[in-house]
Amino acid sequence: MKHALFLALALAAATPAAAQDLRSQVQAKLEEAAPGTRFGLVVATEDGTEIVAIDPDGRYIPASNTKMFSTAAAFATLPHVNAPDPLSGTGVRIDGRNVVLVGYGDARVSSAADCKVNCLIELADAVAAKTKRVHDVIGDDTAFPDQRWSPGMSWNNIPTRSGTGISALTLDDNEVELTVAPGEPGKPAKITLGSDYYTIENLTLTVDSGETRIGYDRLPFERVVRVTGTILKDAKPDVSRMGIDDPAHYAAWRLKTLLEARGVKVKGQVRVVHRPLLPGDDPEFRKAPFAHAREPQLLARLTPSPLAEDLKIINKISQNLHAELALRRVSRANGSGSIADGVFEVETMLRSAGVARTAWDLSDGSGMSTYNRVSPRGMTQFLRWIAAQPWGAQWRDTLPIGGVDGSLRSRFKGTPLEGRIFAKTGTINATNGLAGYMIAASGKRLTFAMYANDVPSGASATRIMDAALNLVAAAN
Repeated sequence: MKHALFLALALAAATPAAAQDLRSQVQAKLEEAAPGTRFGLVVATEDGTEIVAIDPDGRYIPASNTKMFSTAAAFATLPHVNAPDPLSGTGVRIDGRNVVLVGYGDARVSSAADCKVNCLIELADAVAAKTKRVHDVIGDDTAFPDQRWSPGMSWNNIPTRSGTGISALTLDDNEVELTVAPGEPGKPAKITLGSDYYTIENLTLTVDSGETRIGYDRLPFERVVRVTGTILKDAKPDVSRMGIDDPAHYAAWRLKTLLEARGVKVKGQVRVVHRPLLPGDDPEFRKAPFAHAREPQLLARLTPSPLAEDLKIINKISQNLHAELALRRVSRANGSGSIADGVFEVETMLRSAGVARTAWDLSDGSGMSTYNRVSPRGMTQFLRWIAAQPWGAQWRDTLPIGGVDGSLRSRFKGTPLEGRIFAKTGTINATNGLAGYMIAASGKRLTFAMYANDVPSGASATRIMDAALNLVAAAN
């Protein structure tokens, strides 16, 4: 009995020292990062005991860790997450002599020639079967207010796929493929676009020696893309995907081309109908839930696959557009479809999770906004709450697996955490984030959130972060 008591007292005395030693090892590892890098880290057991805490209540830019809030809110609030939701399907109607293409937030409509599911061609066929002469083709994305870019997103992202416009009427991920291939030495490169929606100003040059450096730019709301730089004569084609500023207009333009291919004469023009953001779209001003106008009867409507499938895509590959649309769909369920209403739903969820209001601030659903802030302690508490929800295991399955898939497929390979860490990445200017769950050497499941901010230009903190997490896993 005395021996058992002595052993218990000895273990109790040793535990703080062991924890301090682990913290010192982790801190030493973090100090290998580029000078000026600021780290925050919390690792906790399933009961919430914190094993390591470094600046736990500091506020950090989370980058794409923000998608964890959007996807969890969808699981927590939307009733049809695991079933086809026809109310979110893109539809078409005939309004007088005009054709109106209407979006309700589905992110996965396709106009690809080999499309099998959720295809715009189905809507074109429905119109062509009804009439062979129309006036205007109108894109209607009024299901959400017109907030194509979130507060705090860098303007230079607008021409890229990372900053494509957000719209309730979405087609082909609101992207257009740009391919640059070598021409003859001394002459411009050969440039092809995946769509005639844009025109090209070719300022490139094919060279015998040097390096391939291709860039492109487009001013907001312009449809001329300036492609610059050099490409080696034997180089492989350089492929980029450009963002679209007015997705509703692009979708209507694409429908027009499909109608004309089916013998439908379009006498008018391509137009759009947007809904401006009003004070009543903000939960601080709204006295009652947003009342949606009665929607006219549709001629045809697509039925998208269950949203849960898309939530997995969002977290696995860090898809920005789809994350933003998920937040707006959460918002529209009880509000206006605005960013503010979506954040309000996230706040309600975080309040249920017991996360302090000072532990987060959000301005978007994807993490492109540099206004976003989270604390490692708040995120860890949130993740533990998710694990206890009926949908928690399904949500965890949306996360990338270290060394296996998604945005973690190249990380943790050959380490003890390969296949044993399930976490969402986050990368934006001067920022790296990683948060989720990992299985320690003992088999215990640990919850963690780790952020590196103010990373100097040209440096990356991911290698240091991965090594620090391996230290913690090995010691537990």
